[in-house]
Amino acid sequence: MSYRVVQWATGNLGRAAIEGIVSHPELELAGVWVSSAAKIGQDAGEICGIGPIGVRTTGDIEAVLQLRPDCVVYAPLIATEDEVVRLLTAGVNVVTPLNWFYPNHLEVARLEEACRAGDSTLHGTGIHPGGMTEQIPLMLSAYSRAITHVRSEEYSDIRTYGAVDVIRDIMLFGRTPEEAKTSPMVHFLSIGFGQSIDMIADALAVTLDAEKIVTHEVSAATAPIDSPIGTIAPGHVAGQRFTWQGAVQGQPIITARVNWLMGDEHLDKPWTLGPDGGCYELEITGDPPVRMRIDGIHPDRSMTIDEAVKRNPGMVATAMHCVSSVPYVCQAPAGIRTYLDLPLIAGRAARGAH
Repeated sequence: MSYRVVQWATGNLGRAAIEGIVSHPELELAGVWVSSAAKIGQDAGEICGIGPIGVRTTGDIEAVLQLRPDCVVYAPLIATEDEVVRLLTAGVNVVTPLNWFYPNHLEVARLEEACRAGDSTLHGTGIHPGGMTEQIPLMLSAYSRAITHVRSEEYSDIRTYGAVDVIRDIMLFGRTPEEAKTSPMVHFLSIGFGQSIDMIADALAVTLDAEKIVTHEVSAATAPIDSPIGTIAPGHVAGQRFTWQGAVQGQPIITARVNWLMGDEHLDKPWTLGPDGGCYELEITGDPPVRMRIDGIHPDRSMTIDEAVKRNPGMVATAMHCVSSVPYVCQAPAGIRTYLDLPLIAGRAARGAH
């Protein structure tokens, strides 16, 4: 059976998702929504660099609905709930890396009603938050008893993130430490990572303290650092570390952390990306302790910054985690469905592989 899929937005993640949909043996690219007027009417394959595929883009949600897709991979820069509600109400399943990973403490009445009205399903997925903070840690936890701590940590060279305006104007890299501390990223990211922590806690059957522990640390350059936002002068921020923790009686039991660095040289804190240039570390403290390091999803040190920006493996992996989930979401009961509700999600072999 083939599922008709619309890709919503064609940023770095969206372009990778189009490639993934086209190559998936159970999916058909039915359409592509774009936010830029300049992209409307273009061939989607041309936009993502795979050559013409005969699918033209649109900027109209009603035109998307007329395509009668089974699912939309919804990946704009910022989620708009009204758009998601419209899609769900019309009977279109939605997979998104932006939110709703485990929304037990969010106001989701409108979304739940939309799912009921359209007999549709909403699934939040991705990597971090997403698979690395929820799905894989829970899998690893099955190998330990008496668990006292679960940690998921990302080490990423932020120079390879292909969104200069976000790095400069929202993350506030290149600013003074005092300015960078005002970044709205703490709030934006807390929504997603808070859901990850809640999922882990519920699966482990622990009751967390009402407030999560959130910390934001910065590291300043000690020498000029070349970056996509220009040269970062000494004394200005070239590294940031965000930590979210769920605690029981003040003792952290679940930690999610990101380390975003403009490389790992000339920083006033001894932060490093690791020998291969970026990774995920997952750790279960229990009997026995279980640790996992995942490489390949981040650009390694053999890639130039330009190569990594053009095709960041982290963006591709995030896109594919969404695309791979589409058949499972289309088969799921209506409602907001999380990793705890869906079966094991798997990728697919290359076409023609034996």
